[in-house]
Amino acid sequence: MKILNVYRTAPTADVKKLVEIVSEGREADAFDLNVDAPDYDALVDKVLGADQTICWW
Repeated sequence: MKILNVYRTAPTADVKKLVEIVSEGREADAFDLNVDAPDYDALVDKVLGADQTICWW
């Protein structure tokens, strides 16, 4: 199962730990929205390619 973690802001230590827990034993990918110009086309491709997507605020 492939999981995509989407970060709205820079992840805190708590978020990093939670990501580690939910991603254990799975293929994991990440996408940062907290950059100047996020590549939304790439985000759509990643969402469609993932079995599960989690958005972290």
